[in-house]
Amino acid sequence: MGRRKSNNNQCSSSKEDTNMSSHLRFEDAEEAVEESSNLDQSMCDIDESDDKTSADYYFDSYSHFGIHEEMLKDTVRTKTYQNVIYQNKFLFKNKVVLDVGAGTGILSLFCAKAGAEHVYAVECSHMADMAKEIVETNGFSNVVTVLKGKIEEIELPVAKVDIIISEWMGYFLLFENMLNSVLYARDKWLADDGVVLPDRASLHLTAIEDADYKEDKIEFWNNVYGFNMSCIKKQAIMEPLVDTVDQNQIATNCQLLKTMDISKMAPGDASFTAPFKLVAERDDYIHALVAYFDVSFTKCHKLMGFSTGPKSRTTHWKQTVLYLEDILTICEGEAIVGSMTVAPNKKNPRDVDIMVKYSLNGKRCNVSRVQYYKMR
Repeated sequence: MGRRKSNNNQCSSSKEDTNMSSHLRFEDAEEAVEESSNLDQSMCDIDESDDKTSADYYFDSYSHFGIHEEMLKDTVRTKTYQNVIYQNKFLFKNKVVLDVGAGTGILSLFCAKAGAEHVYAVECSHMADMAKEIVETNGFSNVVTVLKGKIEEIELPVAKVDIIISEWMGYFLLFENMLNSVLYARDKWLADDGVVLPDRASLHLTAIEDADYKEDKIEFWNNVYGFNMSCIKKQAIMEPLVDTVDQNQIATNCQLLKTMDISKMAPGDASFTAPFKLVAERDDYIHALVAYFDVSFTKCHKLMGFSTGPKSRTTHWKQTVLYLEDILTICEGEAIVGSMTVAPNKKNPRDVDIMVKYSLNGKRCNVSRVQYYKMR
């Protein structure tokens, strides 16, 4: 098995809409459970002793140019937004646009170039100062206004906007919880016939064989130069790993867990429990579940969007790997059945708490377990 390139950034279906199933293919951007395992308490009771989390560092982190360089160089991400805007100028012509979490202002500049009447680019980090200079340097100061502050605290000089555009997605789709800021802006400023871009997002799940990497990242703590450090192992397995998965590692089907309609959903809809059934496509061992997301722009003349899945072109979001305590021995046709519960952490809502219940009743393996994970 060819191992994926390591990235040590550790955080780092209920089918509401059958039309947005995993059967969608996007254009290329450039064209029941009993045993509790690793935590014997509810998701609400996960240890909160460490106050230094993403809630503290979120806006400061976006003041550094490196993270913006990474996002801008993600051509799947950036070219998709560019294509959506440039190939659908009828949506933007003479319209007022709100860019939530504008960063360097690249989406605002795309909108201005596509004929928007005015664009309000809202950015809370110090990058807002750079965005103002970028807008001026490129001659769009008469069209793009950069506003520095939180979307929940600023005031717009207009009562309503025609379009809200944002690149709000985090690892595991919901990490950093910027979606709620988009929904706040939608409810406060979007005109009745207004458009949210993107307007659909879906979370997917699959299972992989990953013996070598699990041994390297998790089992390593059992024997560290002759010493037992397995107490760290218990924490390591709770932290989802953001990494690129080789599609050849996938041993089951990929299932849609949750679809979100950004134009209609309520903020609470980002918390959910979704069932899953992952059916083995070959005899193999299962070491981890893998989550990824797709994003769609359905208001375009032609459906556009992108996927962050293992079978698609790599993005800076990569995939999210959740290692299982058990090594599941699965035979072709057998199914891992369970559910995933996702909710913002109560103390630090930019973090994500995940609970997975899973069971396998197969010829060679019978297991039933609950595992808890925390992205932070």
